[in-house]
Amino acid sequence: MQSIQTYDFSGKRTLIRVDFNVPLDKETLKIADDTRIRAAVPTIKHILESGGSVVVVSHLGRPKLGNEPQFSLKNIVAHTSKILGTEVKFAGDCIGEEALKMSANLKPGEVMMLENVRYYKHETAGTISFAEKLSKHADVYVNDAFGTAHRAHASTTVVAKFFPNDKMFGFLIEREIVAVDQVLNSNLKPVTAIVGGAKVSSKITIIERLLNNVDNLIVGGGMAYTFVKASGGNVGNSLVEDDYLETANKIKTAAKAKGVNLFIPIDTVVADKFDNDANREQVLIDQIPNGWMGLDVGEKTSLECADIIKNSKVVLWNGPMGVFEMENFQAGTAAVANAIVEATAEGAFSLIGGGDSVAAINKFNLGDQVSHVSTGGGAMLEYLEGKELPGIQAIKG
Repeated sequence: MQSIQTYDFSGKRTLIRVDFNVPLDKETLKIADDTRIRAAVPTIKHILESGGSVVVVSHLGRPKLGNEPQFSLKNIVAHTSKILGTEVKFAGDCIGEEALKMSANLKPGEVMMLENVRYYKHETAGTISFAEKLSKHADVYVNDAFGTAHRAHASTTVVAKFFPNDKMFGFLIEREIVAVDQVLNSNLKPVTAIVGGAKVSSKITIIERLLNNVDNLIVGGGMAYTFVKASGGNVGNSLVEDDYLETANKIKTAAKAKGVNLFIPIDTVVADKFDNDANREQVLIDQIPNGWMGLDVGEKTSLECADIIKNSKVVLWNGPMGVFEMENFQAGTAAVANAIVEATAEGAFSLIGGGDSVAAINKFNLGDQVSHVSTGGGAMLEYLEGKELPGIQAIKG
């Protein structure tokens, strides 16, 4: 496998699969958050500075009718040009003759962007002939789209077949892999994982895997109430998965057997309805009154979680502690975020992953004060679970 650090890009055209699936304002089609574009800049600039040219390939949204203007990558070309500090040419197609002619005429130091690959159903179907047409744009293939690495699509996986000796990861994917491996295979102790979110059912596999790698596992968010009810607590109208009560108890038993400190919230902020302006009280988490629902962890829980986190050497955060989107129920999530920042400042390695955790760390403007914020929610979770990601395997061979 080639390395982007040592590969000679001089005079070569590079097809880079990036994840420029950025949120756009529905009315103005202006970029609402350019984090994913900025994340790809180091890879693109390295290739340009090494004497190569770049053909950017990405998807945007989920177009169902083909060429839908609101999903055109043309909407992000100007902003990408500004971030890169160089003009980004735009091809109105990704596999047509005009697009191929443009890429064939690229000079060293130049960048062009192909139109949304998902305008073609062949992309998500992983059609070989479509991938082959994409491969005609370049001499080298670089995958730097961790957010789509768990998809066996044409531009993320299949196209690599046409670059048997000239394929590699970009800096972003390299960092993502290193970050996850640092959590799963760390020699530093203690290792703490905070797993939140709504449902136990969506986190079973990752929890089971983490029990083999961590010293502390903090459970938060809606899934905590399933654990509490499984122990006989009264959770009122809180979110609970009754089909997973036995699973929750098995996780408790497994944690004890492996010597893992499984921390379940002690207290909770409850509301009489799912509304930021609802009536609120703070109660013990196993004594929630009927008709009330838990929407955040309480002060005692926040303090204990912070203490565990600040005494850790490695921290993984996946999932919020409560409904942080509502101002009155974000204190627990904010407390965790700030504790992770403090631990990082003291030398701990911190990885934030999963859409809601990333949204939370960004909401509190703390993303630049942790070790790594993952760009791939689903991909990171599957990698943590031990699954082989098609986009990673296609490069490794």
